[in-house]
Amino acid sequence: MIRIHVLEGAALVWSAEDAREIRERFRLVGTLVGALARKPRQNARLGLPLQLLPEEARLLAELGAAVLVRGTKTQPPQELEESYQEQQRLAGAERGALLARLAERIAQGRAHRREQRGEMPGSRTLAPASPSLFLSPLPDTEEDSGLLDSPFVLPRGSMMIQLPTARWRPGRVEQVDWTSPSPDWPHAGRPAHEVRYRVFRELWGRGYYLSGGSKFGGDFLVYPGDPLRFHAHYIALCCPPEAPLPLHALVAATRLGTSVKKTLLLCSPGTGGTLAFTSLQWSGLQ
Repeated sequence: MIRIHVLEGAALVWSAEDAREIRERFRLVGTLVGALARKPRQNARLGLPLQLLPEEARLLAELGAAVLVRGTKTQPPQELEESYQEQQRLAGAERGALLARLAERIAQGRAHRREQRGEMPGSRTLAPASPSLFLSPLPDTEEDSGLLDSPFVLPRGSMMIQLPTARWRPGRVEQVDWTSPSPDWPHAGRPAHEVRYRVFRELWGRGYYLSGGSKFGGDFLVYPGDPLRFHAHYIALCCPPEAPLPLHALVAATRLGTSVKKTLLLCSPGTGGTLAFTSLQWSGLQ
């Protein structure tokens, strides 16, 4: 059973095996939205998790191939506090060991600064120590010199936490009812979602591949085969019943579709559960 983790309306798949099954067996595309573990600062190539459209997640749930779940608190505040205290202890011990190794050099640097200020007349001039040898710049006053000897406090913002960039760590989860609206799954019952889902399932049932079409001004992009091998042929625009469709918006959508070599497909629910599809192309003035 495929697990789809939902959070504030987003449907995520963390398992690589599940993501492969979703594409190969069910012809659902989704979008990779995770950073690669070894190159987290680039966005040219992305990795897991795979984010599904709400319609894709619902289709898998209706087919009985997936279950929608949400994570519970796998790390209570008490565990977080214990982890913070442990990291602070280790960081303090490492800082103390570093200061012990550099104690002689730190003392030489302090003596050199005092000599430069004239506090030790006639003393031998010491060669300045390299700044890279110090944990932080040497203090200029006796008051500031206590900073090196003060107890170490690890900022909570510097606390290390586990990020699931390489592999998601499963924890406790509970099932989400996709037929009822909730903070994690707010789509259920919304008229716009219901229309989109009817269109999505109808086109998917006819053997097409679908992906999000917002970048082309539509609801879905419709492909005759796998998007890795084919370009989209249609831009599907879902029109809810009795919803107005201004002429200028229709002309703009049609011209945009023609300019990117795609056909605009108007999808409207009809009576008796049927769907009406109207294809439009811009021909200009003849």
